[in-house]
Amino acid sequence: MLRSPQQISVSFPYGKNKHELYTDYLICNSGFATATGLSAMLDGDISHDQMTRFLSAKEYTSKDLWGQVKATVRQIEQEDGCLIFDDTIQEKAWTDENEIMCWHFDHCKGRSVRGINLLNALYYSGGVSVPVAFEVVRKPNQFSDVKTHKVKRASEVTKNELMRDMITIAVANAFKFRYVLTDSWFASKENFEFILKKGKHFISALKDNRLVALTEEDKKEGRFVRISQLELADRQAVRGWLKGFQQEVLFVRRVFTNKDGSIGLLNLVCSDLTCNGEQVATIYQKRWKVEEFHKSLKSNAGLAKSPTRTVTTQNNHIFMSIYAVFKLECLKIKHKANHFALRTKLFIKANQMAYEELQKLQAA
Repeated sequence: MLRSPQQISVSFPYGKNKHELYTDYLICNSGFATATGLSAMLDGDISHDQMTRFLSAKEYTSKDLWGQVKATVRQIEQEDGCLIFDDTIQEKAWTDENEIMCWHFDHCKGRSVRGINLLNALYYSGGVSVPVAFEVVRKPNQFSDVKTHKVKRASEVTKNELMRDMITIAVANAFKFRYVLTDSWFASKENFEFILKKGKHFISALKDNRLVALTEEDKKEGRFVRISQLELADRQAVRGWLKGFQQEVLFVRRVFTNKDGSIGLLNLVCSDLTCNGEQVATIYQKRWKVEEFHKSLKSNAGLAKSPTRTVTTQNNHIFMSIYAVFKLECLKIKHKANHFALRTKLFIKANQMAYEELQKLQAA
């Protein structure tokens, strides 16, 4: 049976396991996550100052996350496991700006928003999703835009570089996975070459304008066509070459019918030539797990509901939110209910207790 996160063994007041206490509070809480609110929940057994000092004491990183999830990963890891990468933006328009709480371009909204940009690595194996690494995108460098003369911020490293660093750490942590799954944002030649050098395979979405050749002769002669021009059926796989990438790959087309009846196309590239189109499509479908993870992170773990103001406390709240979703995943396996169903059960119980207390007050 899958083990739950480390249980609190000391009696009062939660000893050194404040990260367990804070993440439990995030799961139970439906409003803003504050140190004062946590203290009130415990009838003052832990003061809000203690929790504030805890969140300010050290900056939690992927190394700390791995320490919490490692035992679970060792139980579920399989040779065909998938390491899934994706970033998400949590808008926080009214929070003071700093190097992590700043402006990022949101591709879903088609504009820049102020908030947090978070890159996550999610390990998926045996039906279980475990976050194994994260990076908060930082923009410490400030400059004046030449055209607008507005002060803007820039990162010292790109998200592609962050992803490659996270893959290096994942390989060093020696858990089993075969495939790295990404969307088209990370479908660069440098990333593909890096993944192969690490002894792993990639499956990635491609933008419609990527140039491909289906024969080695066309490749040598420079006769490339847009991948959107290929005549492929749903889940059909063909071998070929990406322009600028030397290794032969598989191209797979996915065809979807949208809600409005229109047809949507998704082009995939896979480095594992032993796969067929059906297998590539099935494996890539697992990438949706990171979307579910991000949805739970925002809806069930209070990612945006912390009034923290400093870089350290904001980073640590993000870490705690990620760890809270991991704890929900452990509960999902144990109780066979999804994250939202588990939270609904907690809220119903809270409402029942509130109703009973109200009846007592009215009868007094």
